[in-house]
Amino acid sequence: MGNYLTMALVATLGTWFITALGAATVIFFTSPDPKGLNIMLGFASGVMIAASFWSLLQPAIERAEAASGLPAYLVATAGFLFGALFMWASDKIVSFARREADSTQGKPNERLHRIVMLILSITLHNIPEGLAVGVAFGALQGSDCTAESLMGAISVAVGIGLQNFPEGAAVSVPLRREGFSRRRSFLIGQASGLVEPIAGVIGALLVVYVETILPYALSFAAGAMILVAVHELIPECQRNQQNQPYFATMGIVLGFAVMMLLDVMLG
Repeated sequence: MGNYLTMALVATLGTWFITALGAATVIFFTSPDPKGLNIMLGFASGVMIAASFWSLLQPAIERAEAASGLPAYLVATAGFLFGALFMWASDKIVSFARREADSTQGKPNERLHRIVMLILSITLHNIPEGLAVGVAFGALQGSDCTAESLMGAISVAVGIGLQNFPEGAAVSVPLRREGFSRRRSFLIGQASGLVEPIAGVIGALLVVYVETILPYALSFAAGAMILVAVHELIPECQRNQQNQPYFATMGIVLGFAVMMLLDVMLG
């Protein structure tokens, strides 16, 4: 059992490292150019929208169908709606905290609101991904473990890891847009992936039990990501785009295409 836990930990540390590499792209911004940051913010939105289906909803439906319990469409829909409702409730809590801070500080704190929502959504997305890697390696402890099943688990880790590169940028670039330093944007961006090693070990330990709730967790994260992308990031990247209304929109399309390509190509 220890060997599989170690493999799950190493694999998810690898996925976190690629998240950190993605977050490190913010270092190349010597100064916050509005046009460049708008298209990168659009790119982050496209990544989140694509990941919500290809990385989360589609695997949730497939796992729910294999579980032979509730209909897969009910599992995916329920998890998706709960994820969106969770982020809506979080938004209300953050808004309340912001109003309290405004009343004491005498100035609006819009930055805090956007930053908390963004980091929370990406972190929620990374938890089921870490669980998926942990479950894949934890399942190897059965007597039917073969080289083929080991390669399958490795491919899950590699696929999720490569998808994490644009997701790291999806956190650090908007933080840079909000005026954070490059160093701080990178540190917070890579920290959003630290939940994956923790979730990976938990998934390997509780493989039988986690397997049953993973479809709900995946679709829950999808609902959270869609709400944040549509409510927060897309309106933000479209600010001050009167002269070039499609500039940030092309970033959304490109981000969606890149994430879709990675997911489909890596299976």
